[in-house]
Amino acid sequence: MRYERPEKLRDVRRLQRSIASKKKPYFVRYLSWRFWKFERRDYWRKPKGIDNKMRLQLKGYPPIVKSGYGTSRNIRGLHPSGLQPLVVSSMRDLEGADPERHIIYISSTVGLRKRVELAKAAEEKGFRVANA
Repeated sequence: MRYERPEKLRDVRRLQRSIASKKKPYFVRYLSWRFWKFERRDYWRKPKGIDNKMRLQLKGYPPIVKSGYGTSRNIRGLHPSGLQPLVVSSMRDLEGADPERHIIYISSTVGLRKRVELAKAAEEKGFRVANA
């Protein structure tokens, strides 16, 4: 995906609105509302039964995953602020990044001491840190 930087503040605001307004249904596993064992693991599984009402997309049953629910290409994968997320695990990763284009996530494998250093260095360079 190629990132096209919005030239005006108005374009940035419109991009943020389009990211925030994109509502997707919560896709549930069939019968997860009925059985406790599915409720614990209610991750998506495609309904495949021959008489499955959800697979037949009958009224009153939850929606199934389809390609039409996807986000548009120009906002896919962006943070709600309109910036591209960038996972950082060392100081070297900060060097090629742009504060106007990227928002920083510090990797979960980084320890506390190095995490504090990375957060401090990122904020000095003008980055927003999402998980500090």
